[in-house]
Amino acid sequence: MVQDPKFLSPEQLLLTTLVAQLAVVATLATMLVRFRRFRNILLTERRDWPERLVFAGAWGIPLFIGVMARLLLGYQAADLSLAGPFLAGLVAGPYAGAIVGVLVGMPATFAHEYGALPFSIGCGFAGGGLREICPKDAIWHFSPFVFTGLYRYAWRLVRRLQVDWQIVLIAPPIFLELLRQAVGHRWPARIFFLDGDTPLMTAVVVLATVLCVAIPIKIWNSARIEHKLQEQEKLLMTARIEALASQINPHFLFNTLTSISSLIRSRPETARTLIVKLSGLLRRLLRSQDHFVTLREELEAIDEYLDIECVRFGPNLVVQKEISPDSLGSVVPSMILQPLVENCLKHGLSNKMGEGRLTLRSQRQQGYIIIEVIDNGTGMATDRLEAPTDHGIGLRNVQERLQVIYGANARMRLHSVEGAGTSVRLDIPEMVIPERISA
Repeated sequence: MVQDPKFLSPEQLLLTTLVAQLAVVATLATMLVRFRRFRNILLTERRDWPERLVFAGAWGIPLFIGVMARLLLGYQAADLSLAGPFLAGLVAGPYAGAIVGVLVGMPATFAHEYGALPFSIGCGFAGGGLREICPKDAIWHFSPFVFTGLYRYAWRLVRRLQVDWQIVLIAPPIFLELLRQAVGHRWPARIFFLDGDTPLMTAVVVLATVLCVAIPIKIWNSARIEHKLQEQEKLLMTARIEALASQINPHFLFNTLTSISSLIRSRPETARTLIVKLSGLLRRLLRSQDHFVTLREELEAIDEYLDIECVRFGPNLVVQKEISPDSLGSVVPSMILQPLVENCLKHGLSNKMGEGRLTLRSQRQQGYIIIEVIDNGTGMATDRLEAPTDHGIGLRNVQERLQVIYGANARMRLHSVEGAGTSVRLDIPEMVIPERISA
């Protein structure tokens, strides 16, 4: 038996259209905020004319298409001719609101809806006028649920004579929607509106209009907050990197001065040479405020440091380099190798009898830059090897810097055989384009 098709009642059709309208405005707001240019416009409250025009075009052209979809396809949910211009004026100023009003009003005017253009432009100026008089932070807290605490706002107004801007902001879209309803009933076919046959359905239409303004504001404000949190996280990471880097210089300077002091009486000329080389190295460190350098620059700094140590150790220290040429342009944290080299010299080679060999290796491998610092010194005992970062500033500092900068993507691996030597390997994610972060 074939059943007759069931159609939606007028109330059900209206509710479906309103829900679809909310989905359209949420989708459009989410899509726009993904574009960097549009998102940057939202981050500042003072906007030049080019930024206003970009905002008006980015927001207004999709609304223009929505009005055309209603006129040509009968898709009423795509028409945001009230909320769109009002929101543009509220966020970007009266002229941006008026431009969006022109964009959404012109197609309807050509379809003989002669009230559409002045009404849409008026909505844009209404939003822009509100923006001029109310605090900018209040706009980003726009909420349709302000009436749930209306008694608190009324008491605040009576007690402190303090205006609640949320009431001020929510009143105009309600008034504009009621005005559109009145004009639409008085002059049918001269302005588009979603007709609520009963007071309850009219209230639902008004609520939907307010939500069409509130939803994009909430979406855009979330993007603004996320951007600010990211900026604060970058600043925090930079500050922590600076703090860790500042640990290195006093530690390195203290150890080097200790070495020099031990030579002042026995080998004064050698001590004088070390002081000259140390002053040159310190000038280099003071000139460079970069947190990231190329491996080539890092090795140049290590060469200056090794010049000092070679004078101290004499012919007993042999330095070997096995550097892959294609790794020299890779970007690494500044002063990441000096603590490792110093650790090898101080703990591995200083107590070794005979020739001490320090080897530096680097290569590119599967998106990583692999750096190894190897010595043939005394090595480390098994109990110390289990927790090497607990026994000195150098290794702990390097490990913390790698964790702060790269997280779990970077690794530091230590291998040591007591009496045979120690090797430290760094696996650092390769940065193709050098990115310098200055202090």
